[in-house]
Amino acid sequence: MANAIAKVPSMISSALTQARPKFNIFMKYARVELAPPKLSEIPQIRAGISKLLSSAKSGAWKQQTVKQATLNTLVGAEVLFWFYVGECIGKRHIIGYNV
Repeated sequence: MANAIAKVPSMISSALTQARPKFNIFMKYARVELAPPKLSEIPQIRAGISKLLSSAKSGAWKQQTVKQATLNTLVGAEVLFWFYVGECIGKRHIIGYNV
């Protein structure tokens, strides 16, 4: 038992050494992907929303491939999921509000 306890610090340092490069890659992408939009990106966002609305009105969404439709469905589900996660964080309960 004492031998196993003596190995714990070396195992922790080994795990940290192996995890550090992956964590650095994660932080590199997190700084870009999780940042809020800049003011210079607002026109691109408006153009994207107007394109989405016009394709919805014209029925262009019916001409998508199965792969594109699946990807769009997954992205929509992800947005919905993060909305509900934010709601749970905001109300500090999974079900109902603390009145």
